[in-house]
Amino acid sequence: MQRRAALWILEAFQMSLFFGIEAITGLISIYLHLQKLRGRSQLRAHTLPSNHILQLLLKSRSNIHKNHHCLSLDLLTKHQCEMIKGPIINMNNRFNEVFLSFDSHNSEFSPGTRIIDTFSSRFSFHSFNKWSSDCLLSCLYQLDNLAIVSSENPSYALVVTDASIRNNVATSIAHIHICDKPVVKTLHHAVNVISIEAELFAIRCGINQASNSQGILKIIIVTDLIHSAKRIFDFSSYPFQVHAASILSKLRKFFTLNLDNEIKFWECPSQCDWLLHKVVDKETKLFNLILYYPCKMSWDFSKKSECNNISATWKMIFQALDLKG
Repeated sequence: MQRRAALWILEAFQMSLFFGIEAITGLISIYLHLQKLRGRSQLRAHTLPSNHILQLLLKSRSNIHKNHHCLSLDLLTKHQCEMIKGPIINMNNRFNEVFLSFDSHNSEFSPGTRIIDTFSSRFSFHSFNKWSSDCLLSCLYQLDNLAIVSSENPSYALVVTDASIRNNVATSIAHIHICDKPVVKTLHHAVNVISIEAELFAIRCGINQASNSQGILKIIIVTDLIHSAKRIFDFSSYPFQVHAASILSKLRKFFTLNLDNEIKFWECPSQCDWLLHKVVDKETKLFNLILYYPCKMSWDFSKKSECNNISATWKMIFQALDLKG
């Protein structure tokens, strides 16, 4: 079937070598595509709520309920688990590779009590067109004004965040600037995560530090990935909800303390070359850690890594001399 589709797309001759026309049309081999679908179906188990039947069948490390299902893998012996072959076993094994990041049943995501329902006027986003030179100049001017106001007003906390990834090791850094106080720096490393999650964790650390400081009424977050900050207030099911739930819980406490408390997110495109952000960006690139032992992966990183491995396998197959044509 795939050969007929490739011939139809290219309008090629029937005697054309299948692997050649398959590569030209961009069609990956059927068995590799099925392998990708199998991996996606195993990963999908992580997106299910903890009370879902599939979650109840898996081992207790991924199940918060104490009462096991009668068919749960926890009730089977090690020998019985080794004898079983099927989707449930594969899903269970996949949980050893991917750490949990979904938390759709968290109270912070419940309609009616969410941050956007009760404190919608307490947060705002300010982004710029990084392809316009006039917008970049305006961005630079406004960020400089924010820095000046924050340095003169003790009720302001200016948080500058950034993250970078090298050798699959993410470095998340946040600098917290408060008037008449030394700059507070947070530094964390994580392995096998994507850039959005690393940036979100830097924002999480910055908000924790700023909201715990005495007398802070305004928190200003400056980041070059403003879309990662917007995911905090995205209440659909998505990876790294664990970080979003923690940030929302901290913001709820912060907003409840004072009616004047608010938080603003400002985008700082890398093209701006804003001094305070350049300092943080430079620090994230100072580290060149190398991973020497296997670690769990985030949900998005696992999906991306699996696709890359399948693509690499297909390239190796096509590069074989007897398949080039």
